[in-house]
Amino acid sequence: MTNLALEMADRFKSIGVTSVYGDPVEVDGAKLVPVALAWYGFGVGEGEGEGDTASSSVSGKGTGSGGGGGGFALPIGAYLRTSTGLRFEPNVVSLMAVGIPFVWAVGKALGFVIKALKK
Repeated sequence: MTNLALEMADRFKSIGVTSVYGDPVEVDGAKLVPVALAWYGFGVGEGEGEGDTASSSVSGKGTGSGGGGGGFALPIGAYLRTSTGLRFEPNVVSLMAVGIPFVWAVGKALGFVIKALKK
């Protein structure tokens, strides 16, 4: 049986900077480098076996494997290089999609803190 954990690690080792910073693109004489927040996770399982287990009628040989993974990327903007210099242009829609729930959660937490302090 191959080592499933090592196989998964080999497949995912290229993920990182290349998924956060995309390939530069030339648009109207300006060079753009897309930027994203990305996170990934994976899990693997493996097994082997042989013989009887002491607790029940299970016996025989065993094998196994398994694995899964997933990821998420949120485009947050792009670095833009023009003749005047380098600047970051945010993706307003993505920042709002992240910012609004964050502000709501902070406000809710502050409400609980203020309520607790009043008692």
